[in-house]
Amino acid sequence: MPHSSPLPRRSAAEQRHLDAMLRETFEQRLRFNTVLGLRVVSLAPEGPQLAFDMRPELIGNYLHGRLHGGVIAAVLDTVAGLAVAVGIAEKFSNETAEQLAHRFGRIGTIDLRTDYLHQGIGHTFTATGHLTRLGGRIASLQMRLENETGLLIATGGGAYVVS
Repeated sequence: MPHSSPLPRRSAAEQRHLDAMLRETFEQRLRFNTVLGLRVVSLAPEGPQLAFDMRPELIGNYLHGRLHGGVIAAVLDTVAGLAVAVGIAEKFSNETAEQLAHRFGRIGTIDLRTDYLHQGIGHTFTATGHLTRLGGRIASLQMRLENETGLLIATGGGAYVVS
């Protein structure tokens, strides 16, 4: 039985290029993310993270200054997309950033669930995405949104097409 060795991993320089491409895409190219003020905090495969600051434009309840529920759902959806992209980059670790960009273009939300657990009150919010399964066609994820004190504001689950 022939022994097959794993494919070579992309170089450190190519990984830096990929990381820069993901940051630029999620912070600047996806224009809605700029409206939300999203910034990439981590591209760690075990839990990519996005963060944003509370601003008046994001308030859904003006009497209490609470974060709009649509903003919460959008951020959970976006961090899931980031987690899928990072997962695909790990799965195809021998591919260049340009090759992966074609794969990333096929990612799309199929199903999204948001559970609102606490009022969206805080100064800074951090969303984390956890890839639970990356199949050939579908990815499954779980997401969390916390404020700066670590209070769990919302959780989510989603399914994403990847092919």
